[in-house]
Amino acid sequence: MATALITGASAGLGLEFAWQLATARHDVVLVARDRERLDRLAGQLRAAAGVRAEVIAADLADREAVERVAERLRDRDRPVGLVVNNAGFGLGEPFVGGDLELHERALDVMVRAVMVLSHAAVGPMVERGRGAVLNVSSVAALTAMGTYSAHKAWVRSFTEALAVELRGTGVTATALCPGLVHTEFHDRAGLERDAYPELAWLNADAVVTAALADVRRGAVISTPSLRYGVVAEVARLLPRAAIRALSGDRRLREAVVNDEAAD
Repeated sequence: MATALITGASAGLGLEFAWQLATARHDVVLVARDRERLDRLAGQLRAAAGVRAEVIAADLADREAVERVAERLRDRDRPVGLVVNNAGFGLGEPFVGGDLELHERALDVMVRAVMVLSHAAVGPMVERGRGAVLNVSSVAALTAMGTYSAHKAWVRSFTEALAVELRGTGVTATALCPGLVHTEFHDRAGLERDAYPELAWLNADAVVTAALADVRRGAVISTPSLRYGVVAEVARLLPRAAIRALSGDRRLREAVVNDEAAD
């Protein structure tokens, strides 16, 4: 089976991707900042699924660290068949009056690293005539809620453009656009789940299962659950003035800046 590389693999959706891919008998390359946590996860995956699990401890806000991951993707002797660009974090503060360094770090992790690692991955994939890139965006990409939604909008648009370039190569690109997801990320961010109806929440296992199914069928946009599919379609059709007005809602803004990704 093909090897999968997952960024942000130590928690949240990345952790679920690691488990589902390993139990499907894929070898995995796990990328995140916390080596201890990655080593523990790698050991669990080897024992439970009998797969090879490689660890790369890397802070994707650091250009040299990103390059180390990119070099692994360019290694034609150890091909990677699926890249999951999942790493990210909630900003927890507005742009105006906020910490610019934090917003720059978010840009590095959720935009630059996605671009660099996608570029490193698709070259060898196109040569082999097969492979897939899965970039985690968000329904927040359709809103106007600070730099987080801007980053996720870039990921969605970039992935669509990449999919166009990859037509006919045997390689696919998919943007995953989930809504609110039950993960430890929200617990750490202090987001009060009771502020939102249970219907608004998705389970991480269901989101990852749907995403991987969409990758297998070559979908460009993956929006798990019918309800968020409807939300996305409504948001796409609404005038941008209405989107900007809705984006001023405090609870919605809190949900976006504390979204589901983790690094």
